[in-house]
Amino acid sequence: MVSDQRTASNKKLDTPLDWGKAACDSLMATFEPSELPPDGRWHYHQGVFLESMRQLRQVAGGDDYLSYIKGYVDHNIDEHGNFLWNRKELDAIQAGLLLFELDEKYEDTRYRKAAKKLRNMFPTLNRTSDGGFWHKDGYPYQMWLDGLYMGGAFSMNYAEAYNEPELLEMVLEQERLMRKHTLDEKTGLYHHAWDESKAQPWADSETGKSPEFWGRAIGWYGIMFNEILDFLPENHPSEQELADALRSLVDSLANYQDADTGLWYQVVDRPERNDNWIETSCSALFIYTIARGIRSGYVNESFKQQAIKGYRGLLKRMKFDDNGHFVMPEICIGTGVGDYEHYINRPKTANDLHGVGSFVLASLEMQHLLPEL
Repeated sequence: MVSDQRTASNKKLDTPLDWGKAACDSLMATFEPSELPPDGRWHYHQGVFLESMRQLRQVAGGDDYLSYIKGYVDHNIDEHGNFLWNRKELDAIQAGLLLFELDEKYEDTRYRKAAKKLRNMFPTLNRTSDGGFWHKDGYPYQMWLDGLYMGGAFSMNYAEAYNEPELLEMVLEQERLMRKHTLDEKTGLYHHAWDESKAQPWADSETGKSPEFWGRAIGWYGIMFNEILDFLPENHPSEQELADALRSLVDSLANYQDADTGLWYQVVDRPERNDNWIETSCSALFIYTIARGIRSGYVNESFKQQAIKGYRGLLKRMKFDDNGHFVMPEICIGTGVGDYEHYINRPKTANDLHGVGSFVLASLEMQHLLPEL
């Protein structure tokens, strides 16, 4: 059985929570907080992994996890609340998710000051003609799926922590625009990006949509359906629309789940192509989206088997190195937008923080659906 695999501590991994802890513990043993790759900067690469660790700690406990997260944040933020980050892209905002708990637990004004700097970025962002945030200043008039998570999750947490409900409405509007411009009605999937100017080589001359359905971008977007629904006040007028969109995405993902492995491909709708390949980070995000939707009651329990099959398939891919440290293989490194050849030729790597963070999130949700492996 998969649960017979062991870590360096010689503990059996009998539950999804055990697997999530093994992933976090292995990276903690490998990197000092300030050294998390790719270069120790304030960015979503680190934020994705550390936010998954933060959520793991809420369930499993562990002061060492909080200390590790604090170590990363304190390395980047000085005594005045200043830190180096890219003010021209949504990606730089996501790590702000780490600040709220620190601000609550410690009498240290740096964390709230830093959060406010990130919050104040939104009015300065360039927008499309109908109000959608550009993904980066260097990508004019382009909206990318992952941008909704990179900026939106922080915004909703900020709105709740510091009583700025208008930020939730901002996120709802950005989601509506993203869905309007990237949803493919035929497949139920979402194109990676949309270029209003239609100037990019990848942009459709009529719609501006990018040509392919890249897995991890759809995964980040799927996370946001569940996130937004959790933050909506009771009887909010957007609830039904978002719940329907979540259910539609889950239904589409089930259609493209690989029958043998239970996982998903780098380019989601092309499983028949011999050069396409199973990608673990998007698979983890899809499992998370399905499992969390079931737990919240928005997704029918009939999809439970898809989540379980996917998670068990994911565990079969996981490895351990000679030191007994967890290794997650077959993760696509970050990518821009392009054609089919662009995506399938992206390098694969192991223990990329995109992937490990996604795996920990999936493990947390699967603990509810599959308490014992």
